[in-house]
Amino acid sequence: MKKAIIVALLAVFSLSISAQDSSFGVGVIFGDPTGLSLKSWLSSKTAVDAAVAWSAWDDFLYVHADFLVHNFNIINVSGGKMPLYYGIGAKVGFGNDIILGARIPIGLDYMFDGAPLDIFVEIVPGLNIVPGI
Repeated sequence: MKKAIIVALLAVFSLSISAQDSSFGVGVIFGDPTGLSLKSWLSSKTAVDAAVAWSAWDDFLYVHADFLVHNFNIINVSGGKMPLYYGIGAKVGFGNDIILGARIPIGLDYMFDGAPLDIFVEIVPGLNIVPGI
């Protein structure tokens, strides 16, 4: 039971630290699943992110891609920027079964001033469609 609670908390509050230039970032996701993430900015407010990760909880390889919209006007911080973001995406899991599903990421992204670094925390409700809902 203790393991289930810890894994659930990590899954809800997955963190990623990524180094990025003005349009592309590479990072690491901590939580469940744990793996590598990529983010490409399409405009000043929209981006596409993707990840390849391993889920210790479900014992499968996990891949996702999301379209994200960032709102920079909700939270003001004294240094850097902290947009609230939301989006929609898809996920695929490879294990004993193949899992296909939808994702709805909602998160906060802290972008440091003068440093190619950001940290984000997100919650991602999802719906598995294959092999069953």
